[in-house]
Amino acid sequence: MNKKQLARRLILFTLSLTLLAAGIWGGIRLKDRPRQFSHSSQTPEEYQKSFDDYLNDLFCQQVTSSTINLHYTLKNPENYGITGYTVTYGDITEESRKARVADLENIRSAMKSFDSGKLSKEQQMTYDILKEEVETELSATELFLYEEVLRPSTGIQAELPVLLAEYAFYDEGDVQDYLTLLSKTKSYFRQILLFEMEKANNGLFMPQFAAEDIIRQCRNFIADKEKNYLLDTFDNKLEAMAELNGKQKESYRQQNLRAVMEVVIPAYEMLIKGLETMKASGKNQQGLRHLPEGMEYYEYLVKAYTGSDHSVEELQEATASQRAEDMTEAARLISDHPELLTQAASYTFDQQDPTAILQELQEKMQADFPAPPDTSFAVKYVHPSLEEYMAPAFYLAIPIDDISQNAIHINGSSQYQKLKLYTTLAHEGFPGHLYQNVMERSQGFSPMRSLLGTSGYSEGWATYVEMISYSYADIDADLGQLLMRDQSALLSLYATADMGIHYDGWSLQEMMGFFGEYQITDEEILTDVYQLIVEEPAHYLKYYIGYLEFLSLKDTARGMYGERYSDYRFHGALMRMGPAQFSVLEKYLPEYYEVEE
Repeated sequence: MNKKQLARRLILFTLSLTLLAAGIWGGIRLKDRPRQFSHSSQTPEEYQKSFDDYLNDLFCQQVTSSTINLHYTLKNPENYGITGYTVTYGDITEESRKARVADLENIRSAMKSFDSGKLSKEQQMTYDILKEEVETELSATELFLYEEVLRPSTGIQAELPVLLAEYAFYDEGDVQDYLTLLSKTKSYFRQILLFEMEKANNGLFMPQFAAEDIIRQCRNFIADKEKNYLLDTFDNKLEAMAELNGKQKESYRQQNLRAVMEVVIPAYEMLIKGLETMKASGKNQQGLRHLPEGMEYYEYLVKAYTGSDHSVEELQEATASQRAEDMTEAARLISDHPELLTQAASYTFDQQDPTAILQELQEKMQADFPAPPDTSFAVKYVHPSLEEYMAPAFYLAIPIDDISQNAIHINGSSQYQKLKLYTTLAHEGFPGHLYQNVMERSQGFSPMRSLLGTSGYSEGWATYVEMISYSYADIDADLGQLLMRDQSALLSLYATADMGIHYDGWSLQEMMGFFGEYQITDEEILTDVYQLIVEEPAHYLKYYIGYLEFLSLKDTARGMYGERYSDYRFHGALMRMGPAQFSVLEKYLPEYYEVEE
């Protein structure tokens, strides 16, 4: 593993892949304006039904704006009244940007027509979540050229191969939709290149090192054309379809072969060529602070990604405070138990079977977390062509109408040692992403809720329970606490660096000086860390700030309930509320905490 890969492993934590093109184009986009409702002379039941009808219209229009989103959200769209839709990746054009602003303003207007006080508790919470998300997105509509859809780790070109490979074939219609999607890859990538040209013409193109990273990633994906893994994955899924005969399967197999060879691979070649011509046009090789409105855009990203309503300055202070607490507690543990230093370097942890670890975690979490509904899961491995740029592990979000399709993907190039696989699987599986997703899907929320919430909730939750998992591992309790505090402090360094680079405008030398205070001094690795943070602004805050917000919410609950507080009831309340911005969670926590188990 080279140092660039090592740096990426150090800070990419884990991912939960969900929808394409998150951010300005990944929020609420409507093809048609939702129905308008008249609320006069309605009974309370009719009024609440009108709100549900509005949400359902909004859901159907939003979820069909991308077939990838639709397929990963619904196994059976016909059960939600969706029987006809255009197969599409979505749209990245000037017209779509203008339409998006109008859509957001229409939603804001529609929301004002409802009196939230007349809604049920669950509806009120959905109202608050949706209203907050719309206002956040509207705050950045003039900054669309700052959005970056090509990012080395979380960009469209990186996530698309995995999302296509894992595109489930429930019936023959799914096979046909998939092949139609492939046929549109080149035109979609052409839109992306036109957008990148627009960014370049306005002095907002990505740094050269970022373009080179993406080019190298794309080349890796198409390096062995005849063995591209979109061929094998398609064949394997097709072979499992008993409803198709041999002639049908062969026909579809040939269609897929042509699409991959004549459309998908040429699309990536076109992207490489386009980026090669533009790669030197990036005027800024540092953080967003060095762009004209970069500071404002970063503030939007932080709010949208983390779900926190605190200012960047407040988040910087909270991060430094938690780091100080972690380091103080680590020092106390070492002072009280000097042997921990030797144990931390020499302890052994032999359990490295992913399935066995996930089963163990399910058993050990029972005292602290409500039991999830029965579900299944599969452990898979990232294809070698994607290993360098994919996270150490990730979980693919499941359809809201089928909780059985859980898959945790492990990057085989990650060198898991000692506890690392254990805590990673806690993050991705139980009580992390997998648990949180199946619990959310079992609550009976409005379908619209599946499209709302923030990455800060999902990644913050997974990081929060990852820290708890150190106490579940079969090692000395004090050693587990020391390792957890060390991990928490390490994550805080990257969060501080993210805010320092993008909000305060740190140079590489300034970031090196900061890490040097903590005896991290390898200049080559730190250079790569700096570049990775420049490439993915606010990405690392989803994990750490989300984690801090859950710790803060727990402190709030303890203060409210005193002797009546328990982790079990706190976690149960969170699962009943589901994903939301943290101010919304705090507002509704008392009502959901009081629910009897």
